[in-house]
Amino acid sequence: MIQKIDKLRKLFEHPALTITPCCFDALSAKLIEQAGFPLAFMSGFGVSASRLGLPDTGQIGLSEMVDQARNIAAVVSIPVIGDGDTGYGNAANIKRTVKAHANAGMACVMIEDQVSPKRCGHTKGKQVVERGEAENRIHAAVDARNEGAEILILARTDARAEHGLDEAVVRAQHFREIGADMTFVEAPRSIDEMQRICREVEGPKMANMLEGGLTPFLQPDELEQIGFSIATYPFTGLMASIRAMQDAFAAMRRGELPPPAMSFDELQSVIGFDEYYTEEARYQTAGKE
Repeated sequence: MIQKIDKLRKLFEHPALTITPCCFDALSAKLIEQAGFPLAFMSGFGVSASRLGLPDTGQIGLSEMVDQARNIAAVVSIPVIGDGDTGYGNAANIKRTVKAHANAGMACVMIEDQVSPKRCGHTKGKQVVERGEAENRIHAAVDARNEGAEILILARTDARAEHGLDEAVVRAQHFREIGADMTFVEAPRSIDEMQRICREVEGPKMANMLEGGLTPFLQPDELEQIGFSIATYPFTGLMASIRAMQDAFAAMRRGELPPPAMSFDELQSVIGFDEYYTEEARYQTAGKE
């Protein structure tokens, strides 16, 4: 676990932008690693959609998120950032949330300042807690880390929507002063706002790239020039998988059998049958010696 944290800390501190696809289950995490990415982000939006078939409106609980995180961390060697939402309660609950994600194998956990139940950062009706409570949440998360939880802390603020960019920047600055390893101001509305965030908030910063979201969808080199350390893409893989299944099922419903997207051998390889057979043969051989 320490190795994953060290890898992630180096990515945070590296001057080059780290493109970070978002996973929502163990298979999508495995595909991200197989594609060669050094980091993945477990999307709460994606987990709520894939596990419950429900929108990201605070309907999924801590135990469900941690269970998904554990399954994801178990199948990849790259670090994964977990979504701790609002921390699920007061300071004691937040510390429990941080420790639970650390024990599940996450290299980092995100804690945010929305009112519970929270919702996707680019949808309607967002509200945030007052600044003091927001800072207490990050204090509790940082304390959990400092008291022995092997995990980094990503502090998120959604204050831009309700109180404007000035308040969001101040919160991010305070989160960093408290000890957050990375900050994330959700849903800036322009390139100028993104530049201001990177100029005025010290330390590593995250950009969230949503197709059709409120934030300008910039190319990776543009995000790097502005000053972001990582850029997450929560919808890209999810939308691709949903559309592919919709198209396949629609064709089947019409009585058409679509050509396979891959061979059965390729499918087995992606899932991990080759490694399983190798391991199986190893112990079969050992038992005959």
